[in-house]
Amino acid sequence: MAKKKKISPNYMESIPVRSDARPWRIGEDGMVEIDMENKGFYNFLAQKFFKKPRVSHISLEKYGSKVWQSIDGKNNINDIVKIMEKAFPKEKDRMLDRVVTYMATLQRNGFIALKEAK
Repeated sequence: MAKKKKISPNYMESIPVRSDARPWRIGEDGMVEIDMENKGFYNFLAQKFFKKPRVSHISLEKYGSKVWQSIDGKNNINDIVKIMEKAFPKEKDRMLDRVVTYMATLQRNGFIALKEAK
């Protein structure tokens, strides 16, 4: 059996907040699409010489879309885990690790910031 991560109670009370620098929308398929501007010298070169786009459109899958829509500046991480467990009951056992890993990825890439609960 896989070893479970020990997660700080303070982390679970943290409230994720979406970055204003990442415009997003819900597509016709109900999935979230986030825009990410490709900045920096190497991206400039890629855009100029290889016709790469200035803005990438990142399409989230069903789990990512549900998490993203649950990030409302009010729900803490524990709330989002519960929302996900309700939406995907067959995967309840893995949902805590899945949400925590996803939140870390979003935070590391500047899509969200975490604020402490008051």
